Amino acid sequence: MTWNATLTLDYSLESKRSVLRHLHSGPLRVLQSLYPQGDSVCHTVLVHPPGGLVGGDSLDMLVAVGSGAHALVTTPGATRFYRSEGALAMQRAHLQLAPNARLEWLPLEAILYNGCVAENRLCFELAPGAELMAWDVTALGLPHANQPFAFGTFRQHIELPGIWLERAMIDAQDNRLLTSPVGLAGQHCLASFFFAAGQPIGRERKDLALELARQILKDHALAPSAGVTCVNPQVLVLRVLAPQVEPAMSLLRKVWAVWRQALWQMPATPPRIWAM
Repeated sequence: MTWNATLTLDYSLESKRSVLRHLHSGPLRVLQSLYPQGDSVCHTVLVHPPGGLVGGDSLDMLVAVGSGAHALVTTPGATRFYRSEGALAMQRAHLQLAPNARLEWLPLEAILYNGCVAENRLCFELAPGAELMAWDVTALGLPHANQPFAFGTFRQHIELPGIWLERAMIDAQDNRLLTSPVGLAGQHCLASFFFAAGQPIGRERKDLALELARQILKDHALAPSAGVTCVNPQVLVLRVLAPQVEPAMSLLRKVWAVWRQALWQMPATPPRIWAM
């Protein structure tokens, strides 16, 4: 038996309030919509009651943010890709931002359990004036629970059509990739955090964002395996390799906080679910 789920999130700005309407099919739902920083930003918590995906399962998410609306989307737990007998488990998210919309796509990590056959796809379309902050965090097994990612495969796809495309393939038995200093260097967590815009980012904003991130990295324990760059006039990317999820996520949250303040003149208001 396979479980397929779809969820559509549609945000619109109504009387200065970012309002969510949503539709779901299967076990993927909105747990809560909250306004911890006022009506202008809707914080949305998504939940997948089964807790993970096995071969043949799929999660499909479509997020549309209307002109002037601002949404922050997160999850209370990780996405777990469990062992498969050969069928693919798929998670797809398609983000569409109208002019002057903002979206913060901040789910918790994806965990690759031993023997999984998984694919994670993130595609986003940004109209002129739209801006996105998003991260993608992947954990290879549960090494501290003595559950390594010893066999299985994982494919990653991140795309801003016509602007930026990244694809990755990780085979758990590819020792050269997993252990080489020019590969993953034996680390068990890989993460990216990016700021993307529907038009070229102004030089002053770009330089400020890069400098603030580099100041955080300079004194951080993960500095030797992290870096931030402008991969395209419309995309800034922070990358990090870490031995486990927690230090990587801590670093991403620090950069998210300073970028939110510098680029959007908004205080960092963490989703309440992160404190639980």
